[in-house]
Amino acid sequence: MKFAVLDFETTGNQSADEIIQVGLAIIEEDGTISKVYGSYVNPGIEIPPFITGLTGITNEDVAAAPALEEMMMELVPLLDDVVLVGHNVAFDFNFLQNALDRCGYLPFSGRILDTLDLLKICFPSLTSYQLGMVTGHFGLQHDRPHQADSDALATAYVLLKCLDELNSLPLITLQRLAELFADEDSDLGWYFDGLCQEKEREPAQDLNSHTFYRQLALKVEDWTEMAPPRDDVDDNPLKGVEFKEYLAEIEKRLRDIMPHYEEREPQTIMFDQVMNALDQDKHLLIEAGTGTGKSLGYLIPSIYQSVKQDQKVMVSTHTINLQEQLRERDIPLLTQVVPFPFKAAVFKGRQHYLCLRKFEHKINRRDFINPKEDTITAAQMIVWLAQTESGDDEELSLGGRAGDFWETVSSDSDSCQGRACPWFRKCYYHRAKHEAGIADVVITNHSKLFTDVKAGHQLLPSYERLVIDEAHHLEDVAGKHLGLHLKYFTVVHTLTRLYKDARSGQLPALRQLLQSSAYEQAGEWTAVIDRMSEDLVDVKEHWDKLSELLFNLLPERSDAAPGDGGQYTLRLQPGKKPKEWETLAALENQIFVTVGEIVRKGEKMLAEYKEEQDDYGSDSLITDIGGLLKDLSSERENLRFFMTLNDETVVYWMEASGHFRSKSLQLYAVPVDVSKQLKELFFDKKKSVILTSATLSVDKSFQYMIDNLGLQEDQDSGRLVTVQLPSPFRYRDQALLVIPRDFPSVKGSVGDALFVETLARSLADAAIATHGRMLVLFTSYRMLRQVYEPLKEALAQSDIAVLGQGVDSGSRTKLIRRFTDSSASVLLGTSSFWEGVDIPGEALTCLAIVRLPFQPPNHPLVEAKSELLQRQKKNPFMKLSVPQAVIRFKQGFGRLVRTAHDRGIVIVYDTRVIESYYGKYFLYSLPGPKMEHMQTDQMVPRISEWLHQDGVS
Repeated sequence: MKFAVLDFETTGNQSADEIIQVGLAIIEEDGTISKVYGSYVNPGIEIPPFITGLTGITNEDVAAAPALEEMMMELVPLLDDVVLVGHNVAFDFNFLQNALDRCGYLPFSGRILDTLDLLKICFPSLTSYQLGMVTGHFGLQHDRPHQADSDALATAYVLLKCLDELNSLPLITLQRLAELFADEDSDLGWYFDGLCQEKEREPAQDLNSHTFYRQLALKVEDWTEMAPPRDDVDDNPLKGVEFKEYLAEIEKRLRDIMPHYEEREPQTIMFDQVMNALDQDKHLLIEAGTGTGKSLGYLIPSIYQSVKQDQKVMVSTHTINLQEQLRERDIPLLTQVVPFPFKAAVFKGRQHYLCLRKFEHKINRRDFINPKEDTITAAQMIVWLAQTESGDDEELSLGGRAGDFWETVSSDSDSCQGRACPWFRKCYYHRAKHEAGIADVVITNHSKLFTDVKAGHQLLPSYERLVIDEAHHLEDVAGKHLGLHLKYFTVVHTLTRLYKDARSGQLPALRQLLQSSAYEQAGEWTAVIDRMSEDLVDVKEHWDKLSELLFNLLPERSDAAPGDGGQYTLRLQPGKKPKEWETLAALENQIFVTVGEIVRKGEKMLAEYKEEQDDYGSDSLITDIGGLLKDLSSERENLRFFMTLNDETVVYWMEASGHFRSKSLQLYAVPVDVSKQLKELFFDKKKSVILTSATLSVDKSFQYMIDNLGLQEDQDSGRLVTVQLPSPFRYRDQALLVIPRDFPSVKGSVGDALFVETLARSLADAAIATHGRMLVLFTSYRMLRQVYEPLKEALAQSDIAVLGQGVDSGSRTKLIRRFTDSSASVLLGTSSFWEGVDIPGEALTCLAIVRLPFQPPNHPLVEAKSELLQRQKKNPFMKLSVPQAVIRFKQGFGRLVRTAHDRGIVIVYDTRVIESYYGKYFLYSLPGPKMEHMQTDQMVPRISEWLHQDGVS
């Protein structure tokens, strides 16, 4: 089997466009690359500038090149009896067929494979399938991206990498892949089929490296085989060992592994403070700035405490990112340096784990909604099962609609068969749960912490000591979980998974089973299913109508540009219901009654069926329908709670986007003040809670956090300790903060022409002085968009790229990667860039803060909290708006200096920091950078001077 890997560069991507370069690499049967052919092609027209920008191919390059006919005379003989391969092959294939037709050749009729599909299937965990990223990841040679011969050669290497990977897969995995694509009339099915035949001729191998079960190859054994970290019979490894001795031994081992390891004073203080709090049953608020090494600061004492006392310590993070960082970076390091075996387990929300029963059921029944995409996703997962030890969706790269696929196969409590499930001992969720059960330290996230509380502590193993990292998010997460959040699509997904149409959905699947069964009640049950199906269609219609009417209540946004799909928000208040509310409540009542009927009929039928049934085949289906009915029932209760609008301690509001209108509707009902619940659920119940983050204090005081988290009583009784750690950095030498005091000011979220023009000019000048490497933080998308084009124009001559969040495509992670990889660029970001973005070293030299990050005062939750403070005779602006904004401001500032060697500039364009009475809280809360204010035109010379004074260019 010979492969020909083809790549064209063209003047555009429409079929009428012309080829300007061709690259072809031939791979022989033995896997060697025997020939690389490359040629420019004269397109007979001018090459568009943006194509030259992308490929580097100019009109001069192609002027003397052969015409299409001449090139094809050389190319066509090379395509004889080959399998054609390309990266996103449909594009190149289309141009090839066109060229063959124009030059009088027969169309290409051989087999075609796409390395994009093969990569997704063979390497389901790659973060990007873009050719440049893939070659970088595998360390393959790719000298000139977007040049056809270089791209063809790089694609050939990628293909060989995929074929190696396929050859290493167990036979049963290949057979499942062949079977999956068999009906798909695709060359992938033909290829997998051939691979299977080859592999079947080889002697059986690989019987020990995988577990084979129900026609799937898994990487893991039964979780019941998993042993605890230490034997019960052994003495406690910390018997008679003081914390100081344990710490000294760890630091000695750290120095052996990392010759540059040095004790950091703030980290040493943190070890002691965390240890004392755990040991003396106290609560601790500890602010640990960047560079403290705070994860080790709490993990090392937590391991000591849990092993010595034989009591679990729970660690909770806000983001999955930090959870992964602890798993990938900190725990492996500690495993090397802690002088005895211990176990730290990561335990996430249930929906992150694959349910093997649902997955098996789905692929056996080919229950695919988007056949082409779903088949690739299923293939990815079949291969992933032979690689994953956790079954956690964070390991999978699921693009496009694969997220919807995941929702149908992820684990959930309502459809879990527990011990009755044939997959029980292999189950990823129960594995994670068991692992958490035998671990010393369990790492979870704030969301799961609250889900566990709501489920009566059934989910997490029991714990008395808790460390909360990224604690400045705790209040926010508590509100969302102790309140209610219902989306339009949540309800629709449940309805359509039960019944979409006569052919798709779990009810039609059951109906089909009943028709071919011999149960005497089959006819009766079929009639029940038909009635339920009709009712579900009615509910969907009512829900669509209700969502539409609720959306219509949302006001037109005053600050939205024409066609701007910004968020619409409306707060609903118990005493002031909109005049149409009765009509809406009547619709909700119809939904409430009908859903009640559906659930009652459904549960009765399932109970009768369970008594009669004897085949396992339908077991899985019955469980899933039962689970969906439970979901529907709780959605019905939530909708009723929202529509009743009668709890004065709750703030109700709706949000939607202008683009997707009622389809994007979200309903919220959140307690205005969660401090009392946090106190009852955590601070009164647990022996010790440690809250840490880089931003907990405002102007050196923790009062804001104490008030909002319900810690006042513990503060008064001396049970709460507060510590602000000194910074490990020399901020006075490492950071200069500049404020242009004559800068124009802004009202609202939109800048006037003068402001936008002055800002774009100033940012461009500063960017040139700092050679790009600049992050600009905005508080509104609208203003970011206003500045994007003028800034791009101002920097057009200087080779500095401008990247804008929401303007340039790509997720936050991709934008940051592009920013870090490019030598000179300015990245414009809004809310999500204010924190959690880590760009150490040279990539970031200048941080510009356009506006102080006040939350919009008209956001329903902010509004309700302000009203509550007013009733308590407190000033909402000083008690709520300023502290919230200061904490965001400190987070933003924290992006600049990430290591002891970083140096940089912060520009604050908002003159309120020096003009207003509250400005000092912002500046005094920072960790001591050098601060100067000056006229705007003096700023760039001062920046250049400061950057050069220490030899930094």
